[in-house]
Amino acid sequence: MIDASTNLTDTEVAAAAALAGAEVVRARYGRLHSRIDKGAGDFATDADLAAEEAILDVIRAARPGDAVHGEEGGRQGAADAEREWLVDPLCGTLNYATGSQLVAVNVVLRNGPAAVADPFSREVFLTDGESARVRTGVPGEERLLAPTADTRLVDVNLDPPFPSAPGFRAVDLLAHPGFVENFRPRVVSTTLALAWVAAGRRAAYVTDGGDLSGSVHFAAGVLLCRAAGCVVTGIDGGPVGPGGSGLVAAADAGTHELLMSMIGGRGRTG
Repeated sequence: MIDASTNLTDTEVAAAAALAGAEVVRARYGRLHSRIDKGAGDFATDADLAAEEAILDVIRAARPGDAVHGEEGGRQGAADAEREWLVDPLCGTLNYATGSQLVAVNVVLRNGPAAVADPFSREVFLTDGESARVRTGVPGEERLLAPTADTRLVDVNLDPPFPSAPGFRAVDLLAHPGFVENFRPRVVSTTLALAWVAAGRRAAYVTDGGDLSGSVHFAAGVLLCRAAGCVVTGIDGGPVGPGGSGLVAAADAGTHELLMSMIGGRGRTG
């Protein structure tokens, strides 16, 4: 736990909290985990719960007056709190429970600084809202994120629900001749994919859905991509926010325009 007397910025609080959760996730990896059924095939594990508590400990110590909304524990704190932290303690629970290390820990101050931690690479991707950078596992090593579409790899979320069907189906995008000609698909249903777009490890990420800007799963990754200079819109080409529809996060305008031409949107940026 951090020292509550330390004068940390919100960005540092987000990073410290995400790393605290990542430490729990890493320490419990490979165990036989208990599962808590959440319905519709979704579940949490004991690692989700323990990581969320570790994250909340950090935030409560540093920002005792703020509210926190965790994926597992819901909203906690004063009802009239002006600031709220969104916490996804283990994004990619199914991956984790089946032995995959493609997971992330997300902490974001709503509409503010954000951090995405990779428990296994020990990287933390963070933004103060102005710039985006990554801290590696090497002490003191930090660099700005530089999106690029050079890999031509596009992560496409195939998890339900699919509210935009039949107008948009992710599987149809994968089968589009233009997609096959220009990109190679990857499937990583975790916010880690958005961090990889910001870092230049993926050309783009596409998912269906509604307004994802306030989601504990996506808010941190969306802010990270925007700060890194990615093009971020809904699958309809409109802004990500209230009334929005899904997410297309692309490393550059050309990649975004090409994907939107396949999806059928108008390619508006926002």
